[in-house]
Amino acid sequence: MRDHEAAARHDGRRLTTKEAAELLGVKPETVYAYVSRGQLGSRREPGGRGSTFDAKEVAALARRNRREPSGTSRTAGELSVRTGITLIDKDRYYFRGVDATELAAQHSYEEIAEWLWTGRLCPGITFTAPDATVTVARRAVKALPEHAGPLDRLRVAAIAAATADPLRFDLSPEAVLGTARTLIPTLVAALPPLRRDHRDEGPLARRLWTRLSGRAPDEASLRVLDMALGLLVDHDLAASTLAVRVAASARAHAYAAVSAGLGALEGPLHGAASSLAHRMLLEVLDRGTAVPVVADELRAGRRIPGLGHRLYPGEDPRARALFAALEGLPSAAPALAAARDIESTAARHTPLHANVDLALAVFTASTGMDATAGETVFAVARTAGWIAHTLEEYEERPLRMRPSGRYTGARPPQPLPE
Repeated sequence: MRDHEAAARHDGRRLTTKEAAELLGVKPETVYAYVSRGQLGSRREPGGRGSTFDAKEVAALARRNRREPSGTSRTAGELSVRTGITLIDKDRYYFRGVDATELAAQHSYEEIAEWLWTGRLCPGITFTAPDATVTVARRAVKALPEHAGPLDRLRVAAIAAATADPLRFDLSPEAVLGTARTLIPTLVAALPPLRRDHRDEGPLARRLWTRLSGRAPDEASLRVLDMALGLLVDHDLAASTLAVRVAASARAHAYAAVSAGLGALEGPLHGAASSLAHRMLLEVLDRGTAVPVVADELRAGRRIPGLGHRLYPGEDPRARALFAALEGLPSAAPALAAARDIESTAARHTPLHANVDLALAVFTASTGMDATAGETVFAVARTAGWIAHTLEEYEERPLRMRPSGRYTGARPPQPLPE
């Protein structure tokens, strides 16, 4: 039956959850997922036992779902995946329809994560991890070689935390949310602290600071770190997020999906980009000008770290917001000037704007953090977004992330190798 005929059949009567699910061709649980994402309105009638839905609105959503199949190829080699989490539009981006930079300016990382997962804002929420889980993760991380990088430690911590959770194979939304609220603080707690007086309590940004810098934090610097975490929560289907969704499509548990994301994040074109920008900033500060540094990068045939983004023809809104926040940190002034010098010097060659990797490098370089600190911030922040995508993917058809290979090898039959 066509959608408009189905809607007319109900003659203005509101639909029950079961009826809405039948019209949409999904499970009742998915109907509530649409509500939490803001894609469908619901109402409880006085004296009613459950939610009801407008028949025309449900029919419209069903039509949209058919026009926008869950996994199709827009152009050759480009995968399109339906998602209600992040929209990137010109020089702005939105989390569930709300300007992401405004969210990060007004709410903590934990508040944004919880809202992204559930559609509910919980002021003052903080995430805590069980002592037993943290102990297992710390023990595993401590066994790594001294030269292990932050992403090595985070991947090992995620795997160790999974082994301590006998309920990890429960993929219900409630169980996955429970995992999310304990996994993120476990990842932070498993990293070696740089200060003896560290305390694993309070907002996540404060706990993370002691793993990134040996300096005592001030409130302004903590606010910038918290804002950076909020800005980096999600960014549509980046490579690491696609890896997470592929794992979730195969119904891997949330720990495994996050581990897949951490693996994809390791590359220099993704999570490690801020480390390259950090090192370049320090060289510019050391030499007093960006001219020879930019020249050396171009002479070597390398991209200039921290400049340009394929999704933004203009300025990266995350960089714009973070630079504005950094203006309030006196210690960031030299690094900010160096970043502007890099941008203006490179503009003679190509008109590229600073991206969030350069802004993050300004923060890490001006707060006494290691070059790899930006990778840690990026990975911890993005874990919340990966969980949101995992929850969303669990509502889709299993194993839909299975593209067909286009074979280009020798045509059979070939003789057996000698």
